[in-house]
Amino acid sequence: MTSLPTPAPAPTTESPKPSAAPPAKGDGRGFRGARLLSDGIPQIFLLAWALLVILPMLWVLLSSLKTNAEIYRSPFALPQTWQFATYVDAWQTANIGRFFLNTVIVVVLGVFFTLLLSSMAAYVLARYAFPGSRFIYYLFLVGMTFPLFLAIVPLTKVTQNLGLQQSLPGLIIVYVAFSLPFSVFFLTAFFQSLPGELAESAFIDGAGHFRTFFQIMLPLAKPGLISIGVFNFLGQWNQYLLPLVLNTPKDNERSNFLLTQGLADLAQRTRYESSATSLAEMFAGLVIAMIPVLVVYIVFQRKVEEGLTAGALK
Repeated sequence: MTSLPTPAPAPTTESPKPSAAPPAKGDGRGFRGARLLSDGIPQIFLLAWALLVILPMLWVLLSSLKTNAEIYRSPFALPQTWQFATYVDAWQTANIGRFFLNTVIVVVLGVFFTLLLSSMAAYVLARYAFPGSRFIYYLFLVGMTFPLFLAIVPLTKVTQNLGLQQSLPGLIIVYVAFSLPFSVFFLTAFFQSLPGELAESAFIDGAGHFRTFFQIMLPLAKPGLISIGVFNFLGQWNQYLLPLVLNTPKDNERSNFLLTQGLADLAQRTRYESSATSLAEMFAGLVIAMIPVLVVYIVFQRKVEEGLTAGALK
């Protein structure tokens, strides 16, 4: 008995099912919006801060080139006649030149001795272990937290007994004393980050402690010295309380005044409007006082950043 052939399956007319489509890629609008928001907000704050700093400086500069009447009548307008002679009057007549010279002497010597003494003390505290070293280090830390106002009365008595009042050397000594705690704290950490093998190699070659410090270790600490030097320069240049208390006028011309004292005294005298440009002379003195600070910051800005970064990465 023969079997019947099996019929072939009928062809299906059903179309194949489409494969699942790949997920659509996002257009990145949400990511770009979040990134724009995160980057834009800090930039807005920086722009607002820059305007808060630049606009008052521009107003002071424009006011220094006007007359008193123009300052009162149109304080934010450009000068009708540019009064460049106000800077000459402020330098000579208002005695700003003498105040500027006194400030340069005090600040330059104060910063120099601050860097010299603080670097020596910081190097010893960072490299040599001796009984009481930590105690001395903590004393410098306590000096950073001591309020200046609490030291005014005893400091006045001490300077009077030592004959240091109404003198520039007395201000230099006081500036150095109040700048040492932070300088020693900063430089101690910096010297600890320097390689000690160089000092050991110098000792092996016959160098003494002083030669090793001044010829090897101190040049390596140049970034830290520049950073702390700029900080001390800005702080000492803008100091007002210490000169006000310790550097009282010793004559009618106030020849021993610093720039901050002279500007404050000039601001009091300009209320009486002794001349047609007395207010402009005061603003000219403010511009003269700002120039060294801006120059130091612009020149050493990158060095300060390098010093802080080197101290943090080493």
